[in-house]
Amino acid sequence: MKNFVEPSRFKINVLLIMMTIFCFSLSAFRYYISDTKVFLFLNWNLFLAWIPLLLSSFVLAFNIRSKISLVFIIIIWILFFPNSPYILTDLFHLRARNSIPVWYDLIVILSYAWTGLICGFISLNDIEKKLSYYGKKNSINGIIVFFLFMSSFGVYLGRFLRWNSWDVLNNPFGLFSDIVVRFIYPMEYTKTWGVTLLMGIMLNFMYFTFKWSGISEEKELRPGSKSLNGLEQF
Repeated sequence: MKNFVEPSRFKINVLLIMMTIFCFSLSAFRYYISDTKVFLFLNWNLFLAWIPLLLSSFVLAFNIRSKISLVFIIIIWILFFPNSPYILTDLFHLRARNSIPVWYDLIVILSYAWTGLICGFISLNDIEKKLSYYGKKNSINGIIVFFLFMSSFGVYLGRFLRWNSWDVLNNPFGLFSDIVVRFIYPMEYTKTWGVTLLMGIMLNFMYFTFKWSGISEEKELRPGSKSLNGLEQF
């Protein structure tokens, strides 16, 4: 059967690849001109932002139906998903430098941040589509909101406490300790919850604007369903 979402998804993937190449070109040119490695780390951050999209694309492409496999992949996806909005916080590195004008560095960071964020939102939309087979719309929306707040908490852990996704394996007890103490004594960690709450609200506004604007409104038609034009898939 034909899948009407494939052409649009192909265009999105091509666009994301072009955006990634553009980002790399900006940082490479900056390195060539200034002979400094100031923003080369953004390439690694963007690579990490691609991982959730690759995972969600795998889930849809291979139509993963096993609940155990799906839960396992989503858990891994959750660990890497905060890397997508995390690049927004790299704006902390923006400041005037003698070798490169600040406006150029602003464009560099914003380009990486936007590309990473779109990778994350598309992957989240993929997960939402997959979960829609297993629950009601309102329940799925609640899960998505929860994921976005979890992501903002993950951004806090990465930006301010310097934890990484793989520390779940490298240092699980240290990571667990830093997380648990903030739930046990929330009033002693107002910065944690301030960042989590406000960034979570911002990410929810951004994602649902992205979703409801029609950018991600392609319908993943099920067998036997009809397209928007009333034509059956065949």
